Amino acid sequence: MTASQPTLDLVLLVDDDDTTNYLNKRLITEMQVAKEVMVLKNGKEAIEYLSEACDGNVVEGKRCPDLIFLDIKMPVMDGFTFLEEYQRRGLDTSNHVIIMMLTSSASFYDLERIKNYKRVKKHYSKALTKHDVKEIMSEFFLKK
Repeated sequence: MTASQPTLDLVLLVDDDDTTNYLNKRLITEMQVAKEVMVLKNGKEAIEYLSEACDGNVVEGKRCPDLIFLDIKMPVMDGFTFLEEYQRRGLDTSNHVIIMMLTSSASFYDLERIKNYKRVKKHYSKALTKHDVKEIMSEFFLKK
């Protein structure tokens, strides 16, 4: 990224696929988009983390992410169940987090469902590309 672009404090990758996480983390790190990239393996882990990091109370070593990449299909708690719980707990009202959905096979039904969540801005196919990351940064994080 160029000097005029911001460095995000934290990008959260929520995906059960180790290869996708490795590729996405490497890309985000190489592009110097974030100071830290954290990987969580399912929506339940992410909800637990965000409940502590984004509730307004400072918890040692935990910060609310600027950007979340959320897989749709995961064991334990999938992306849509995560979004329901995120809204139910009010986590979507009190912070600046932007969520992007990740999928390896987006169905029309899934894409329509994404529109129900105000924090979800777009969906991307796995794995992310440099173009995807540049687009996200310019659309959502650069001062116009």
